[in-house]
Amino acid sequence: MEGAARVFAGEFSRSTLVEPSGESSAPGGIVTPTGACCRQVFFAGVLTEADESGDMARCRVADPTGAFDLISWRKGALKDAITTIPIPSFVTVTGLAQMNQNRRPGSPTMRPEQILPIDRATRDQIYLSTAEYTLQRIGQMRLAINGGNADENIRRALRHYATTTKDLQEILEMVERVILGIRPLAPVTAEVAADIIAEVRGLVGTASGPQGIAVEEVIAVLGRKGIRKESVLAALESLIVDDECYQPRKGYVRLL
Repeated sequence: MEGAARVFAGEFSRSTLVEPSGESSAPGGIVTPTGACCRQVFFAGVLTEADESGDMARCRVADPTGAFDLISWRKGALKDAITTIPIPSFVTVTGLAQMNQNRRPGSPTMRPEQILPIDRATRDQIYLSTAEYTLQRIGQMRLAINGGNADENIRRALRHYATTTKDLQEILEMVERVILGIRPLAPVTAEVAADIIAEVRGLVGTASGPQGIAVEEVIAVLGRKGIRKESVLAALESLIVDDECYQPRKGYVRLL
């Protein structure tokens, strides 16, 4: 039995190659730019959005490379997640890849089978495992580009995406970004921890709406207290890397 594929959102969202259903009536899948055959997919991230409308439920699960869109007409696991898992939360998702023709052409989405809350350590382990699988596929794709042997999924992806070494480098940089985010940072100085990070954390924590608080507002409010813009941005970056807050959309931050 074929296992669940491990991919990051940034690669999955670039996918446009659909694999047809086989003779055994097994569902088709989506082949990613590095040759991952995504029928069933397993991934981790932060549940950042969720809503219901009629018979349809949808949510987004973000990792450091992008976000997965989860859509289900039969609400099932997705409805349970929406009603019981706080937003934001670290989660794992097992789901079936599908191409949503109701959105932009070639828009890959996921039909979730299971969504479970996890802790940060578990999320990091899954990120590292997914990075390892992705790096293996990148290596195989490099061999194929240079004329070496490769399995059928790799060859099919190479033909469809006309993959170049530059394309692989972009995906490699995404993987490196994930790995670097897991590594512990150098300790922040006592002055920064006490005088700035606590101030920033406290102000961000006052935001009650789903989009959080604008970064420019954080800068302006703390600027009136004499805290420089550069220090505020450094504190925000530290909080984001430490998974104490996240960006629900560009220019806004919210506590996890």
